[in-house]
Amino acid sequence: MANKEASVAELTESFRSSTAVLLTEYRGLSVAQLKQLRKNLSENATYAVVKNTLTKIAANAAGISSFDEELVGPSAIAFVHGDPVTAAKGLRDFAKANPLLVIKGGYFDGNPLSPAEVIKLADLESREVLLAKLAGAFKASLFGAAYMFNAPLAQAVRTVDALRAKQESAQ
Repeated sequence: MANKEASVAELTESFRSSTAVLLTEYRGLSVAQLKQLRKNLSENATYAVVKNTLTKIAANAAGISSFDEELVGPSAIAFVHGDPVTAAKGLRDFAKANPLLVIKGGYFDGNPLSPAEVIKLADLESREVLLAKLAGAFKASLFGAAYMFNAPLAQAVRTVDALRAKQESAQ
C-alpha cells in the first residue's frame, strides 16, 4: 500500500512539473521499440509505462481530469520537461514508423489536447526555429532602419557636393 502511495506521489509530481503531458497506448510494441522511443524522447521528455488506476489518481491530484476516459489499455505517458513541440514530433514520427503506438491525447498549458491537437502541436516548428526566424526578422528590420536613417544623410552629402561643384564651376 505504501508503495502505491509513493507511486501516486511521484506521478503527481511528474504531472505538476511537466510543461506538457502526452498520453499514448503502446499495445503490441516490443521492449526494444519502447527502449528506442524512450531514447528518441529522452532529450525533451521522460516516457513511462503507467498503471491506469494510479495514474488517474495522480492526474486528478494534479488537477487534470481529461485523461479519466483515456486511461484504458496499456498506457504510457511522455512527461515533457523540454520543448513540447519537439516531444510531440518525436511521438508523431515514431507512431508513423510504428503504427502500433497510438497517441491518445495530451495536456498542455492548462488545456486538454485531443490526438489531432497533439499532431498539430507536432506540426509546429520548434522553439529554436521560431526564435531563429524572429532573430532574422529583427536583423532585417534593423538593416532596413539603418538604411532609412543613412539614406537622407547620404542624399544630403550628395546634394552638398553637387552644390559645391556647381558653385565652383560658376566661379
